[in-house]
Formats: sequence, C-alpha cells, structure tokens
Amino acid sequence: MRLVRAMAVAWAAVPLASGAAEPLSLLGISAGKDSSGLSVPMQVVILLTLLTLLPAAVMAMTPFLRITVVLHFLRQALGTQTTPSNQVLLGLALFLTIVIMQPVAADMYHQGWEPMEAGKMTPQQAMDAASAPLRTFLVRFAREKDIRLFLEIAREPAPHAPVDLDLKVLIPAYILSELKTGFQIGAVLFLPFLVIDLVVASVTLSVGMVQLPPVMISAPFKIMLFVLVDGWNLVVGSLMKSFYS
Repeated sequence: MRLVRAMAVAWAAVPLASGAAEPLSLLGISAGKDSSGLSVPMQVVILLTLLTLLPAAVMAMTPFLRITVVLHFLRQALGTQTTPSNQVLLGLALFLTIVIMQPVAADMYHQGWEPMEAGKMTPQQAMDAASAPLRTFLVRFAREKDIRLFLEIAREPAPHAPVDLDLKVLIPAYILSELKTGFQIGAVLFLPFLVIDLVVASVTLSVGMVQLPPVMISAPFKIMLFVLVDGWNLVVGSLMKSFYS
C-alpha cells in the first residue's frame, strides 16, 4: 500500500516539477465553492485518469522496464515461444521491482505522504519532498549522454547538481538508459544459445538432414544447458545485483 501511495505522489509531482504554481489541493484539483473550482464529477474523472496512467509510470520509472526486456530476450534466446507465459514473466518482474523499489517507496512515503497527512506540509511541498528519493534513484541509472539529449530537447540549462534535474528530463533519460542496458544484457544472453544453434545447424547440414529444422533439434539442448547451469538463478541474481552495484 505504501508503494502505491508513494508512486501516486511521485506521478503527481512530475508535471509540477517544471515550476507550476502551487495547487490549492492534492494533485492540483481544487474543490472550491466558487466558479474557479472544478465540480466533483470532473475531479473524479481527472483522478481516475491519473490512476489509469499510474501503471505506465510504475513501468517507466522503476526497474520493471529493464527486467521485462531481459526476460523477454531470454525467452526468445531459449526458443520456447510462449513458455514461460507473459503473465509469469510480468509477475516475476513486478515482484522483483517491488523488492528493489521498497526502500525508495518507503522514503517517499515517510518524507511526503506522512507529513501531508499530519498537516505539516502542503500538497505541493509533499510532492517536492516525495520526488527527492525517486530523483536520486533515477539519477543513479540515467546516462549522462541521455540526460544531455533531453536537456537540449527541453532547451533547459544544465543544473549545478544531478539531483537538481527536472523530472521531465530525468524520466525519459532513465527510460532510454534502461532500454540500452536491457538490450546489452539480452545480447549477452543470446550468445551461448546462438553458438548451440550454429553447431546444430552445421551438424544437420553435414549429415544431410536438410528437411528437419535445426531449431527443433537445438531447443532441447538449449533448455538442458539452461537448466544445468541453474539459469534462472543466475539471470535473476545478476539482474538484482545490477541495481545494487
């Protein structure tokens, strides 16, 4: 529950990080009694819209992105088609993401949500405080080259310190960096299975088995190799360690 609350506060802080005016209430939606306030049905529509965007934010601003890319590369390298299924891979990626993001979400919850509930902070101050741990996490894995790219696109000057980066620049830079890292890991995973495919294809062609697809013969060998080296433990362990190094 804390993770959901913390990510909701962080997602609401994204559009406010560019210097928008302080909102009158949570998420910038005022319940004013005069004509300047939004009606209750409109507030419900806006809140539901933000909730529908929350899963995309969780996938884009967490290790979920890298983990899912690597796991799908692994399944393609094994040549097992739909085994494990998408639901299994997404479930594994989700729980690994929760393990990695739990300290960050706890800091966001304690620094932003709790003071706001206690009335010690305004919603704007709570969002700024809650986005600080998330910004620190994103800076660790965003490449400097990607950050410079989006600084140029946004036409913003370089900040004095990485933690001062705007989230609208930091988040897309983090996504590009994670995609590159995921593809690099996926390419390394492909290499040993590619060698098996090449060996099997050479053997089948040399003995004249041209009508039998080499993939059908190499698949059991690839699965056997993956099981013998305890591949799932190695892949998941390496992925988790990559976020703590």
